[in-house]
Amino acid sequence: MAQDDVPQENRPQDAVPAQAPTDPAMRRRVSDLEREEVADVLRESAGEGRLSYGELEERLESLYGSKTYGELVELTADLPNGPRAPGASGVPSVSPQYSGAMVETGPVLNVFMSETKRMGNWLVPQRQEVNAVLGDVTLDYTEAQIPYDDIQVDVKSILADVKIRVPANAIVLLDSNPILGSVSEQESGLKAVPDPNAQPTAPKRFHIRGTAILGEIKIKRGPRLSKRLGLT
Repeated sequence: MAQDDVPQENRPQDAVPAQAPTDPAMRRRVSDLEREEVADVLRESAGEGRLSYGELEERLESLYGSKTYGELVELTADLPNGPRAPGASGVPSVSPQYSGAMVETGPVLNVFMSETKRMGNWLVPQRQEVNAVLGDVTLDYTEAQIPYDDIQVDVKSILADVKIRVPANAIVLLDSNPILGSVSEQESGLKAVPDPNAQPTAPKRFHIRGTAILGEIKIKRGPRLSKRLGLT
């Protein structure tokens, strides 16, 4: 067949090579802590049935070999709560989960083989008790309304995964009691993009008592990765 008879879409010279991301945010090198944050998203998605365990293993293998933020975006593009590209649409906003007057003692969060999240603009009670068994709990205080200077959080994790994310400047007073489990406090890997209109605030003090029995309690600082990059 003559070259001119070859369909246009099949000509090798017409193939368009893959282009590397041009946005600086997508090309930024990522840290080990940021990889671990995405690993948490992947594990949560597998626990919710969004990924098979085979897919989870494949993505985790790719994740730990990733170098740029753009690679993290690709790994979680079809999952909620993962990092997003600059200007990406379709990211749902989170409405307040509390309304009305301040709450001194919040309702006990009893989680059994399920998942509970407190994220976004919610009104924080001064005292919060969490009992998690074979479940997942996320308490994100970075965008919340915190009317108290001292916040007390009492967590019991039995074969469960509990994440507590506090503001970057928070003072954490941790009383941990792991029993064949893990209680850890991590530093933020990247500071948030500063808001020039934001007023400086005094740091809040978080008194966290964690008991982990064959479970895990993670305390993280600063907003989520996409927030720190100013993408959402």
